[in-house]
Amino acid sequence: MTKALIKSMRLRTLPLSLAGVVCGGALAMGRHGGSDWVWVLVMLTACSLQVLSNLSNELGDHLSGVDGEGREGPNYSMADGGLTVKQMWKAINGTAVFCALSGLAMVWLSGSPWWLLLLGAAAIWAATHYTLGKNPYGNKGLGDLFVFIFFGLVSVLGSYFVVAQTLDFDELLLCPAVGMGLLSVAVLNVNNIRDMESDRGIRKTVPLRIGRRAAQWYQTFLVVGGLVCFYWYPVTVLLWGLPIPLFVWHLYGVWRYKGRQLDFMLPLLVISTFLMVLFFSMWMGVIHGV
Repeated sequence: MTKALIKSMRLRTLPLSLAGVVCGGALAMGRHGGSDWVWVLVMLTACSLQVLSNLSNELGDHLSGVDGEGREGPNYSMADGGLTVKQMWKAINGTAVFCALSGLAMVWLSGSPWWLLLLGAAAIWAATHYTLGKNPYGNKGLGDLFVFIFFGLVSVLGSYFVVAQTLDFDELLLCPAVGMGLLSVAVLNVNNIRDMESDRGIRKTVPLRIGRRAAQWYQTFLVVGGLVCFYWYPVTVLLWGLPIPLFVWHLYGVWRYKGRQLDFMLPLLVISTFLMVLFFSMWMGVIHGV
């Protein structure tokens, strides 16, 4: 059961959840200082929310029939018979409790206002209701909006606020937040392009609404727009030669491949995004004296 549970956690997605809080925390530490332990708790909470989302999505896909024989993506533990519905519910509930405890510790240690707990509750709800529940928002094509908000704006701005205990609404903070949101939506979009056939008739994702060719252009806009948001700052031009070839490779694959062949493009985009955000955060840290 342990191996099956680890497989369902989809650890390859964790760099994406870390990217936003690494960026927000690095900018906060550089501009205002803060506690390293608070930053660690922010990252732990972000990772646990990502795991909660992965487990919930697998259960939702299993119950809705998306994880059937025609699935283009990789099979996970429930499809392989490694986990039962009851076992998955236990894993989801346990992870949700861990998320809540980690969030409580983060708020208490940082001295953040109590209303931040409401944002944490909203994040737990969003993580568990993409494909799970009576009325999952992912089945209505609203996943892009929620991912942009929680993986972009909330991830960067929220981690910045918790670490620094203040929020600077300027382009140095807002541009990375928007860029992180666009690239996170791109990860979801390439996943939905890959799964168009297996999703058809079960849910209405953006690619199914607009068609494959328009979804490929949408993916190009998301990736290029995300990069522009991160590289608008003059000194970051020095970083253009580092992760850019990986993004080019990703877009090449999105336009050339389809179905199961697109599966590698997903982790490629996750790693590319994490590396770019890491380089950006390190460079901004050098400038601001982290």
